[in-house]
Amino acid sequence: MSDDDTRRTGDHAPAAGESSGARVFKAPKITINRVYTRQGDGGLTRLVGGQLVPKDDARIETYGTVDELNALVGAARQTLIELLPGAPGEGTQRLVELGRTLLRVQHELFNLGSILATLPEDVHPKQPRVTQAEIDLLEAEMDSCQAELPPLRSFVLPGGSRLNTDLHVARTVCRRAERCCVRLAQAGQADPHAVRYLNRLSDALFVWSRWAAALLGTPELLWEPDASASGKAPPA
Repeated sequence: MSDDDTRRTGDHAPAAGESSGARVFKAPKITINRVYTRQGDGGLTRLVGGQLVPKDDARIETYGTVDELNALVGAARQTLIELLPGAPGEGTQRLVELGRTLLRVQHELFNLGSILATLPEDVHPKQPRVTQAEIDLLEAEMDSCQAELPPLRSFVLPGGSRLNTDLHVARTVCRRAERCCVRLAQAGQADPHAVRYLNRLSDALFVWSRWAAALLGTPELLWEPDASASGKAPPA
């Protein structure tokens, strides 16, 4: 989603045939016939409520980082899909489940982007957003995965497999999105669920990176301080 498309995705009029109360969130009502509009050439873009703001505004930075995170989660999911044919038999179904989870997270991140692109006073009651339900599910999923993993004896480095690495990259960008969101929240300009969701998601991405390594039978790379150049140098 480009900055200049945000206002259109925030149109919350009922979709044709949509019945009142039939959905938790209103269905998207958008038409994108042309990707470029030239409206952002002056460095401004519109929020869902129609307000013009600079493209380097903190709110734009926040939902833009969430958009970046969404792309990385999608990349991790695609890596997972491509790994499935060669995955160990006993782990295949669980990897399929992880793929479904990552797809759900992509939808949740787009919902989060919708609410972040809206000033608090313009939020529609049925506008897509993240809620406590999403946070609770992430926690339950982490608990389930953690029950199958050995305790860590050191910090983990990204690597061992492409999927593990992709999930770690997503985790670091999720932390950045969280920091951006915290700045908005401190100014009273972000839904508190947004910060909590990103905090739990970054933890979940870490757990899923470990779980993926276990399912694929690939080793985890543990941090060893003395593996550094100075750690390997002979004593002075």
